[in-house]
Amino acid sequence: MSSPASTARIPGIGMLWETGKLFALALDVARGVFRRPFQFREFIQQAWFIASVTILPTALVAIPFGAVISMQFGSLARQLGAQSYTGAGSVLATVQQASPLVVALLVAGAGGSAICADIGARTIREEIDAMEVLGVSAVQRLIVPRVLACMFVALLLNGMVSVIGVLGGYFFNVVLQDGTPGAYLASFSALAQLSDLWIGEIKALIFGFIAAVVAAYRGLNPPPGPKGVGDAVNQSVVITFLLLFVVNTVLTLIYLQLVPSKLD
Repeated sequence: MSSPASTARIPGIGMLWETGKLFALALDVARGVFRRPFQFREFIQQAWFIASVTILPTALVAIPFGAVISMQFGSLARQLGAQSYTGAGSVLATVQQASPLVVALLVAGAGGSAICADIGARTIREEIDAMEVLGVSAVQRLIVPRVLACMFVALLLNGMVSVIGVLGGYFFNVVLQDGTPGAYLASFSALAQLSDLWIGEIKALIFGFIAAVVAAYRGLNPPPGPKGVGDAVNQSVVITFLLLFVVNTVLTLIYLQLVPSKLD
């Protein structure tokens, strides 16, 4: 009978094997959230670190994102004679799509890479194996606080990006494109609803979970050799980006099917 290691080397089967291990780690993390003792101090330290390395880049990226969306949508709306709906279109695009993606990309690129490097270095030094020998769960002790920290910071950053993006879109539409402030705000209040904000926050939570779990998984399973940790960090960022866009598409389709717009 072939061993799991030899089976994983078969093309196609190896990818399924890695995917199954990733989902198994995600389930272990979900179960570890409800186990005690909870590593509250580790959670606070990781949340502070992730926030400190992502707040400024996220704020700087949110401004051009809001500006580009507002100017592009404003130009298109003016060509179609629907300039009064510029505010609603740009704000909804920012809150539903741009804000969660910006937060996820920066959390994965900054916080996720740091998590992968930390866990990978511990794996290379055999600290993870030593913890398991001593009966200490590495998932509950190290990974669960980092995953919850990523989710918490992503949730807070999503609100900040939404506010900055909306303000930036308002400025560029009203000041640079000679839009009407009243029409901008009126169209937004006429078409937007509370569920638009909720889906953005839910996406941010899920994206933070995915970024942290993928980073932890690659850190626990780095490639062999002296470049293993560095390669694992690069792989975690690329895999996270691909998963985020796929999951974002699925969540958007589900939201559009389940939640009717105000005009329906």
